Amino acid sequence: MFTGNGGHGWDVFFAFNRGYGVKFSLYQTTALTVLTALTVAGTAQAEDSFSTALAASKPIVESNLRSEQVEQQGFTNKADALTWRNRIGVQTGEVHHLKLLVEFENVTALTSDYNSTTNGKTAYPVVSDPEVTELNRAQIVWTPTTTTTLTAGRQRIILDDGRFIGNVGWRQDEQTMDGIRLDSGFGKLKYSLAYLSKINRVLAESKDWDSDSWVLNASYAFSDRLKLTAFDYALDFDNAAVSSTNTWGLRAAGAARAGTLKLTYTGQYARQTDYGNNPANFDLQEYMVEAGATYGLATFKVNYESLGGNGTVGFITPLGTNHAFQGFSDAFSGTGGNKTTVNGIDDLSYSLSLALPAKLKPVLSLVYHDLTTARLDQKLGREWDAVATIALTPHLSALVKYADFDSAGGSAPASRRKTWIALQYKL
Repeated sequence: MFTGNGGHGWDVFFAFNRGYGVKFSLYQTTALTVLTALTVAGTAQAEDSFSTALAASKPIVESNLRSEQVEQQGFTNKADALTWRNRIGVQTGEVHHLKLLVEFENVTALTSDYNSTTNGKTAYPVVSDPEVTELNRAQIVWTPTTTTTLTAGRQRIILDDGRFIGNVGWRQDEQTMDGIRLDSGFGKLKYSLAYLSKINRVLAESKDWDSDSWVLNASYAFSDRLKLTAFDYALDFDNAAVSSTNTWGLRAAGAARAGTLKLTYTGQYARQTDYGNNPANFDLQEYMVEAGATYGLATFKVNYESLGGNGTVGFITPLGTNHAFQGFSDAFSGTGGNKTTVNGIDDLSYSLSLALPAKLKPVLSLVYHDLTTARLDQKLGREWDAVATIALTPHLSALVKYADFDSAGGSAPASRRKTWIALQYKL
């Protein structure tokens, strides 16, 4: 596990204990990475050339037009957000083991009767899609061997199922991270090690976090039936102290055949403590078990996850893709986008997905959540979620999505209904 006190923004310490090691800024480290790579490339007899790299470059073009409507108890007004996200960029071909990616992003509100958290329209329910134009990604990728990749700059990072480290890809302004990431391994052992100096969150630049965080994820695939993953996420944020946490744990997953059935399972345990400049003092646990079965075109899953709470704070996942967990309504989203309560959350869910055999590749999913507090076992509510997607063309797809959270009352979040309709284009 990582230990130590919080640092400052762009500072990089090449040691897990911040009391030792050499200190570099992110810019210095990125420059050093590039210079080292170019030195190696200059002495190598590489067949790549700048002309072939240019010819192999690929444009990045993405567009997502989405309507989101929210009816929430306690609000007279219904939120009505029609937002349009466009991304444009380029990824170069490889030359001397180096590739460059640059991508810009714009989110425009075509209708703005909603609280984006930055527009001041607090008479409406929240739709977390503020207007923004920014540099979404800008990274240099060096692949000196077939098993090792070093990525420096602003990048998208998703580990495992995104529970703890993800890009929050559902929101229009996705979460990216400034930092340096090493992916390597040998044989069946794979690992990712990253230092994060800034978190570019989903609420535009004004709500980004300065970070002094380390991320470690290592896995060993024994077979299709068993893959073990160990992780340690030491997260310290200068301007979000209450989200500074150290989370470490173990995850097991696998799949097997039983006649015509494909069976899958996942088990996970994590422990979380305060870290860095977090003023609180806590020691909490998370555990999750899931079993799934696929027969033909249908997949059924049962999932149980418990996020602990001590009555003052609850287990949080500040860099996770939290929309994918505990219901699409995001009823429990709080500080830093976490879905938690001070008494924690127990979530028992059932899901059924159908991948229908048609030209449009339709996928239908239905999910049910039964939510209570992990401490005191208090009822929080129930939620039904539904999603349908179709591929209109190889590059254009459509989505309809619905979430209905029925609150148990008391201290539980208010009841709400959300409806989304989207058209998505990706070159």
